[in-house]
Amino acid sequence: MKVLVTGATGQLGALVVESLLKSIPASQIAVSVRDPRKAEHLSALGVDVRHGDFDQPESLEKAFAGIDRLLIISSSDVHNRIPQHKAAVQAAQAAKVGFIAYTSVSNAQDSALFLAGDHRETEKAIISSGIPYSFLRNNWYLENELGTVQAVANGAPWVTSAGTGRVGWASRRDYAEAAAIVLAGEGHDHSVYELSGKPLTQEELVAAVSEVIGKDVPVMKVDDETYGKIMSDAGVPDAVVPFLVEVQKAIRAGSLEVEISDFEKVLGRPVTPLNEALRAILNA
Repeated sequence: MKVLVTGATGQLGALVVESLLKSIPASQIAVSVRDPRKAEHLSALGVDVRHGDFDQPESLEKAFAGIDRLLIISSSDVHNRIPQHKAAVQAAQAAKVGFIAYTSVSNAQDSALFLAGDHRETEKAIISSGIPYSFLRNNWYLENELGTVQAVANGAPWVTSAGTGRVGWASRRDYAEAAAIVLAGEGHDHSVYELSGKPLTQEELVAAVSEVIGKDVPVMKVDDETYGKIMSDAGVPDAVVPFLVEVQKAIRAGSLEVEISDFEKVLGRPVTPLNEALRAILNA
């Protein structure tokens, strides 16, 4: 058996490979990356490093050759993600890959989340390919809040326009471990896993942050316009501010509230406790 991870030099992909190396020999692991030079440390460990670029479909079939099980980590290029993902699925078909795991998003087929459309189309493309699959519907990475956690540790308030909306935050490492288990394991054909931490409001997350950093953190509830202005004034790039506002809207609308999670089923253990995960990302 040989498995391959796309985007293996990215934040999630690197952790997936790290987890795989603990469970299967390096000789059974391949990675597909845009710049193989950035994966030389993996080559040194015996991992098969291959060039594969979502924007160069011709590179993908070659990268996927001889691969039994493939993990497609969703592209960070939100403007071109659908054609990129479809190219990867087509390459997997051409290479006769036997299984595809895909990092999707919570409740992808029904979600009103502004990011869900790309994942919805990718899931449909994978199903249409006829290749056995597993959809790893990841909720929100706790690491996405690192900048805010660092800001409040330095005295800033926690600013939000998310209202009472709840989010199933979990550590990126937990999501990566789940992906590695599904990729290297058996019994996951045609599966859908909703992966989410315990749904929490902003205030509940802030309570955990306060405990970890050892200081009370005030929560400032604002509207979307004010939130965007505060983010802009704090130095967030203009191109990023609308994205952050949309995330707040999505949380407020309940798009990231998942009551039943498959995390423990996949991991074989409880999700890493929030306080422990917060300490880990702050000390990384």
